[in-house]
Amino acid sequence: MHRQCVLPLFLVGLLALLSGCGETPTGRSQLALVPGPLMADMGGDAFDQLRNTQPISRDAQANRLVQCVAEKIVAGAEASYPGLDFPERWEVVVFDEPSPNAFALPGGRIGVHSGLLQVAETPAQLAAVMGHEVAHVLADHGNERLTQQLGIKAVLLVVGLLGEGEFGNQQLMQALGVGAQLGISLPFSRTHEEEADLMGVEIMARAGFDPQQSVALWQNMAAAGGGQPPEFLSTHPAHETRIRALQEALEEASATYRAVTPAQC
Repeated sequence: MHRQCVLPLFLVGLLALLSGCGETPTGRSQLALVPGPLMADMGGDAFDQLRNTQPISRDAQANRLVQCVAEKIVAGAEASYPGLDFPERWEVVVFDEPSPNAFALPGGRIGVHSGLLQVAETPAQLAAVMGHEVAHVLADHGNERLTQQLGIKAVLLVVGLLGEGEFGNQQLMQALGVGAQLGISLPFSRTHEEEADLMGVEIMARAGFDPQQSVALWQNMAAAGGGQPPEFLSTHPAHETRIRALQEALEEASATYRAVTPAQC
């Protein structure tokens, strides 16, 4: 066997040993190779970069609202998925940015653009967005996408064989879902988006926010976003598809909501 064939086969074996096939909180099979602590470190680095380069909102009312909703969403997530490991604390920043965005990063970081507060008209609608973004983190979607994007390079990264110059910061930001100018995040796959929607509506209900407001939020998003490309050309579900799936999940989420104390923010 030629020498150049041996290394790829070795790395494929290493890939199998390192990863196996895990599951997301919904039971979907998942391949996510990067260790959790490394994902948390990368999430922290990305968040620090954004905080150092993007203006931060000084609007006291907006910051109080976002902090309150974030605290309740995190508590709702912990109650919904008690078997998962959660960060000891979550850092929340409101960025002074007009696009209606929010994101959550591994390691417990949440960013909200001030422009989102013009689209999310109630605390419950803001909770729908934040529950969706926290769900991406809990389901390890960034890790899964990073693994898919880098392939065998992800394994080399894990064992420290890649130099920093080969691991682009832009690629990392894209894998973590940060930076879009419209919508909630850079598009994850449709599978990721649908999974985050369903987890998010459960989280917001458990946190004490009316899950029916998730539908209202996406109706507002559709109005704010104008036209979308046809669904088959986009990794994001079309607004109508997303709303329909959320409506189908409302019965169970509403039962959860009726069993908890309504949130006040």
